[in-house]
Amino acid sequence: MKLEDLVLCLSQPHVSGPRDGVELSGVHDDSRQVTPGSLFVAVRGLAVDGHDYISKAVTQGAAAIVAETEPPEGYDKVWIRVKDSRLALANIADAWHHSPSRDLPMVGVTGTNGKTTIAYLVHTILKATRMRAGMIGTVAIDDGVESNPAKQTTPGALELQSLLARMRDNGCGGVVMEVSSHGLEQGRTLGVDFNVGVFTNLTQDHLDYHGTMENYFAAKKKLFTQMANAKGNAAAVINLDDRYGVELVDDFASRLNIVTYGFSSQCDFRAGRMKQDARGTEFQLEAKSKSFLVRVPLIGRFNVMNVLAALAAVTSVGVPMREALNVLKEMKGVPGRLELAGMKSGVPVFVDYAHTPDALQNVCRTLRELEPSRLITVFGCGGDRDRGKRAPMARAAEALSSFCIVTSDNPRGEEPDAIMREVEKGFAGEAYTLIEDREEAIRRAIEAAREGDIILIAGKGHEDYQIFSDRTIEFDDRKVARRIIDELRGKEARL
Repeated sequence: MKLEDLVLCLSQPHVSGPRDGVELSGVHDDSRQVTPGSLFVAVRGLAVDGHDYISKAVTQGAAAIVAETEPPEGYDKVWIRVKDSRLALANIADAWHHSPSRDLPMVGVTGTNGKTTIAYLVHTILKATRMRAGMIGTVAIDDGVESNPAKQTTPGALELQSLLARMRDNGCGGVVMEVSSHGLEQGRTLGVDFNVGVFTNLTQDHLDYHGTMENYFAAKKKLFTQMANAKGNAAAVINLDDRYGVELVDDFASRLNIVTYGFSSQCDFRAGRMKQDARGTEFQLEAKSKSFLVRVPLIGRFNVMNVLAALAAVTSVGVPMREALNVLKEMKGVPGRLELAGMKSGVPVFVDYAHTPDALQNVCRTLRELEPSRLITVFGCGGDRDRGKRAPMARAAEALSSFCIVTSDNPRGEEPDAIMREVEKGFAGEAYTLIEDREEAIRRAIEAAREGDIILIAGKGHEDYQIFSDRTIEFDDRKVARRIIDELRGKEARL
């Protein structure tokens, strides 16, 4: 692509050097990837400033530089000074791939809890009704042809636009992506043309990064501000049962098409008469002046909310309601989201990703509604993350569990025992124990369970690894639970 074409997508660029006829071979924001003839965009990150690596990029043959600073004296190639190089990178990435999101019905999902489940539901419906669909999220990236594990919830601008271009070229009839607060705050999604934005809820999480709930909410709002500032008739699908959702409705009522969902009577998509058992949930949906019976293989009030959000999103991009409901009725569960890992002598063992106090409370409440004799909950907290939620996690689990086992999650750079001691401060009673080794904690829970009990293993869900300060090991709660169940069955058979 010609350099001149990329300059046109930038806001008030100051260009110096001979730019006429410059043909670019690629675009990079990592100096290590720069090849002769490519464009290097220097972005200021949290730990690394790309401006410190401009000289390396030049040495490796960069044909042009985009930066927030003036060129050094004597520099004789193209230098493009911009006010915000992160915004410039997003616009350049979009232009480099010929604006793929404009050719794709785009659904973005943001909020604290429920993003992955909603994205999975939307993707399942789009794939079933439009042959191919893309998904970018916490669990996986599906380009419409193949699915691979995701490295992060919201990729950087260059990778994101490359993925969207691949999905367009693969003939996807729509794309759903989880949009994290980090991704929004760091401008990774700038340049993406969303048709629908979904807001799930806002509860305490990531305050190690954002500092306050106000800052956290401000980051989430950026998705809807981006949609409102773009051309088109975008829809905001908002949880009206959440107080932050009410604030979003008030803020964007005049700028976006608002579609609300929840259990309250004012919602556009409203659920009622809910029934559930261990196999799934049935409820009555009131939407678009019609009533529908919904059946899904998911349990829990919070999952009904997720289904409402997904239905509001897909119908907003043109999927007929009846078709969407037929898909949901036949779908499988969501990986690592209240997933039944196995049964031990009639005791179900569920694995869930719940890693915030609100999410853990919701999951425990859902399993309590199945009326077990006891609910045994295994959970932990990640290291190098929001320490303020550790004691509240204990309070949330203790309130609805018969017994809790606190264990190691992904301790990262912290000592597992120190994390567990901080969690322990949240317990008011003594119906808990600390077992640092996660496999041993899971084993203890399964061994202790009696007929009529339910076991919940929370925190990691779909993850198949555990991160320590000096290593990352293979660890999948679901596989570990199944292996322990098989071992115990084998022992019982030999007795």
